[in-house]
Amino acid sequence: MKIGNIDLGERPVFLAPMEDVTDIAFRLMCKRFGADMVYTEFVSSDALIRSVSKTQQKLIVSDEERPVAIQIYGRDVASMVEAARICEAAHPDILDINFGCPVKRVAGKGAGAGMLQNIPLMLEITREVVKAVNIPVTVKTRLGWDADHKIIVELAEQLQDCGIAALSIHGRTRAQMYTGEADWTLIGAVKNNPRMTIPIIGNGDVTSAEICRQRFDTYGVDGVMIGRGSIGRPWIFREVKHYLTTGELLPPESFHWYLDILKEQVTDSVNRLDERRGILHIRRHLAATSLFKGIPDFKQTRVAMLRAETVKELFEIMDSIPEKFEI
Repeated sequence: MKIGNIDLGERPVFLAPMEDVTDIAFRLMCKRFGADMVYTEFVSSDALIRSVSKTQQKLIVSDEERPVAIQIYGRDVASMVEAARICEAAHPDILDINFGCPVKRVAGKGAGAGMLQNIPLMLEITREVVKAVNIPVTVKTRLGWDADHKIIVELAEQLQDCGIAALSIHGRTRAQMYTGEADWTLIGAVKNNPRMTIPIIGNGDVTSAEICRQRFDTYGVDGVMIGRGSIGRPWIFREVKHYLTTGELLPPESFHWYLDILKEQVTDSVNRLDERRGILHIRRHLAATSLFKGIPDFKQTRVAMLRAETVKELFEIMDSIPEKFEI
């Protein structure tokens, strides 16, 4: 599979862009475990052209994580074009446009998935951004606004005609947010549309190596994107790549091995921010990780872990888990 001139190999697996998740430290870790391409947190075009410091920091990419895409969102042509040019100057490999974020503060203002209610503007933004930069432009979107407006098959053709180099589709509508199950049938319909020539990347509810392979086999997508399934579990890319290559499940590592990866994430977060903010940031990963799921009577330990205010306190709690729960 290629996006522009970027060769991603057979059946590539991507780390999805996620706000407050896919910072540079997490991207590098997922890359280390086998992610074929990674995406930044989404970048507000309005904040970027106002030179908001926190937003500008999201543009920092490293050679070790390439190929890497910067993702932008906005609601008008001029700011998106200007933001696209600013992003190109940061030297990502790809520029991705977010037409899929369902949260109210984004979609409710007409950006992200809100664009699914204004297709002419969506297409105009896409055409102008493609013309404004010299790197491949891709789009990430959803099936449609709601169950009565699943327009993705027609929309995919229109976006392709705007000149995008690839299309990522999350198998839900905006109205669904993240509830229910992702519906991949329309993603498959887009891929099987003979008029489509660009790569189609599927996204939604990929939480295991077996599910990832099933999505490739059943729907014929060119790539699979993993989002929430990687939070607190960056090693999922290692499991997926092994299964896709060998057809065999990777034997599990020791509990200590997984615990050390989570502790490394804590350290990376603290080094990037500071102790207080770093721990606050990484709590989302610790709360979501599958490592602690299924451990009986773990609630109090989880609460204590998420309330920890220092690295020393947090690591003491984490280090006590194997002995305390006889793992």
